Amino acid sequence: MKRLILFPLWAFSLVLFAQMPENTPSNILKYKEVCKSHIYKEMKGMYREPGGALKYPFLAPGSSQYLDMLWDWDSWLSNVALKQILLENGTEKDKQQALQYEEGCVLNFLSYGGMDGWIPIWIERNAPSRAEMLSKRNPWKSNMHKPQLAQHAAFITKYNNNNAEWLRENFYQLQAFVDKYLNFHRHKATGLMYWETDEAIGVDNDPSTFFRPDESSASIFLNVMMYKEVKAMAYLASCLHLDEIARQYEKEGNNLYNAIQNNCWDPRDGTFYSVDLNLRPVEKPDIKSLQPNMLILHVGQPRNYDCLLQRFDVWSSFLPMWAGIATQEQAKRMVVHYRDTATFNAPAGIRSLSKLEKMYNVRASGNPSSWQGPVWIIANYLTFRGLVNYNYTDEARELAQKTILLLGRDYERFGALHEYYLPENGEPVLNTGFQNWNLLVLNMIAWMDGKPFITEF
Repeated sequence: MKRLILFPLWAFSLVLFAQMPENTPSNILKYKEVCKSHIYKEMKGMYREPGGALKYPFLAPGSSQYLDMLWDWDSWLSNVALKQILLENGTEKDKQQALQYEEGCVLNFLSYGGMDGWIPIWIERNAPSRAEMLSKRNPWKSNMHKPQLAQHAAFITKYNNNNAEWLRENFYQLQAFVDKYLNFHRHKATGLMYWETDEAIGVDNDPSTFFRPDESSASIFLNVMMYKEVKAMAYLASCLHLDEIARQYEKEGNNLYNAIQNNCWDPRDGTFYSVDLNLRPVEKPDIKSLQPNMLILHVGQPRNYDCLLQRFDVWSSFLPMWAGIATQEQAKRMVVHYRDTATFNAPAGIRSLSKLEKMYNVRASGNPSSWQGPVWIIANYLTFRGLVNYNYTDEARELAQKTILLLGRDYERFGALHEYYLPENGEPVLNTGFQNWNLLVLNMIAWMDGKPFITEF
């Protein structure tokens, strides 16, 4: 006779609790409203006043971990979310007030610029001067602000009637910053950009860069962002009537587009990858050092390729759809990867690293932040935007719905959002109170509802 095993009610509640809410019309409607009510209420929680090293008001990511700091891509994407909040729930006075915080993000960074082009990745209120920062690092051998500063400036300008005059006096520093990437962080043979080190790359422990040799990773994340950055520079120069400069940056964009297509697209797997630049150089033999009849290896046929694909399934492989780099046929093949539940597609959204990769790891980590599997809302959002760009509306709606359920439940349970989440059940992992790009769920809701929605440049 089989024994009847009785479980206490709390055990059943834990099982039910540890899963994503059911995707039903009523739940979607409920959690849309939960997200909107919290986000509208907390809008000004990202505002920070000037002081110390920060001369202008700015936007902070939120949570105690990033309470009073200006971060590079965080401030840009927080701004995209803020614009949506203002569109839906802001007065004209709110919009005018917000503009000083938006522009201040860019101007604070440019205040740390110089002729060499180096700009820090983040600035704290008690940060040392630029000279002090550079006394402790080699600006030519260290990472700097990610190539998203011109995109942020272009975004602000686009939604301010194409008026870039607020930027004119600092446009030289912005050119120096972008040109530093183009002149000193670009691989000559492929034309691709590379990270100097694996420090503070945004997607911290992406295996294509993490713990790899310096100057060896032509990250698809970095190269797509750089493509958008030079396109933003062309736009800003045009707004400032610097037409010849605009044409030069437009040409750089075309060059980078070709470099990404030629080197990062894998026709076998149907996706874009980062590439490995860590190859020994092809050199002519030194005749003086040779002995008679000495065999010289590889001279018959040295390598005739400039890089190797890093076939790691990382979420940033979807970014060429966000940036408009992928062709329609490429996008068709890439969407197959999006749909695959064994790799990227999880109940909570997009895994930052495929579940099939050996490096897959969802444990909490703050230094570096964990991008080896957990769901980040920015990955959900930018993948969603790529799907929308190429008219994969069913897939885009699915991803938006997952994000709404994930964040709505987080607000419902904790009254706040977190930095990243477990892919299978949506449980929060780290940093209560993180706002930042999580608020972009509002832009996704507006798209789903057929309402005007704000897009990045």
